[in-house]
Amino acid sequence: MEQIKAEFIQALAAATTLEALEQVRVDFLSRKGSITTFSKSADFSKMTPEEKRGFGQRLNELKNFATTSLEEAKTKLSASAPRQRKIALDLTAPGKGGRVGALHPITMAQLELEDVFQGMGFSVLYGPEVESEYFCFEALNIPHDHPARDMQDTFWLKNQLILRTHTSANQVRTLKRFGAPIRAIFPGRCFRYESIDPSHENTFYQCEGLVVDKDVSVANLIAVMRLILSQVFKREVKVRLRPGYFPFVEPGFELDLNCLLCGGKGCSTCGDGWIELIPCGLIHPEVLRHGGIDPKEYSGFAFGVGLTRLAMMKYGITDIRYLNKGDLRVNEQFATFF
Repeated sequence: MEQIKAEFIQALAAATTLEALEQVRVDFLSRKGSITTFSKSADFSKMTPEEKRGFGQRLNELKNFATTSLEEAKTKLSASAPRQRKIALDLTAPGKGGRVGALHPITMAQLELEDVFQGMGFSVLYGPEVESEYFCFEALNIPHDHPARDMQDTFWLKNQLILRTHTSANQVRTLKRFGAPIRAIFPGRCFRYESIDPSHENTFYQCEGLVVDKDVSVANLIAVMRLILSQVFKREVKVRLRPGYFPFVEPGFELDLNCLLCGGKGCSTCGDGWIELIPCGLIHPEVLRHGGIDPKEYSGFAFGVGLTRLAMMKYGITDIRYLNKGDLRVNEQFATFF
């Protein structure tokens, strides 16, 4: 029996592949293997009961030793052996060219808008997407009981923070930090619990703008709006200014763009030929006070460019849902635009 164990150990040490280990198992533990053959060749008739028990115990120990050793060797070889995959390789086949990457249309619109504003002396600042109720509402003249809260269906988090409903939340945060005078924009992502259609999404992008200085008027606001639109679209575009209600500006306006997708005739995106693009107005004195600014000394205007809708108008995208679905076929079309 000791001779068989020695032969097994020698054979196991020489096995360096899984196939060789299987052959060792067959040679020693199969029905015709050495250990099985040895157990059958024993003459139990000449053994005493004590000798039979001793023989059986040593035989079981040998079988267990051989089985355990084979499993351990198999585990080590499986872990160290490189994974091999059979790959059909046709050396005569033509190679595949690399796919050209492209910036997302919203990213392109944002970068272009940032360049325009930086050329006008604006700083580009960013704020958190998870915002406090104070900066998103109360500091913008929207207290708890204000009916304007119902205009923005908000995603509330368990820790009483919210996903910001507009980039306007950066206004007071910036005034507290930098004071006045200041010219800055705040591009970023916003979230609202809205019904989705070709021109509305629950996740969208805005570019908030803020100007605070002495003797700022509506004329300054309109001039800036016209300039940035002509720079972005590379031509004069038709706009209209109509009264709009926003608690953080007074007076407030809606700057609508004549739809560039249908030429103002009316389509599924705009409805009546006009698309709301830039809510704006003169900053409410209460907002300035929250920012630590004296409204008797300073005034200003604020605006929120809809980056998502701006990208739709600029690149001829008829449905806002295309921009958030992650379809590479959409992005690839704009590889040469930037």
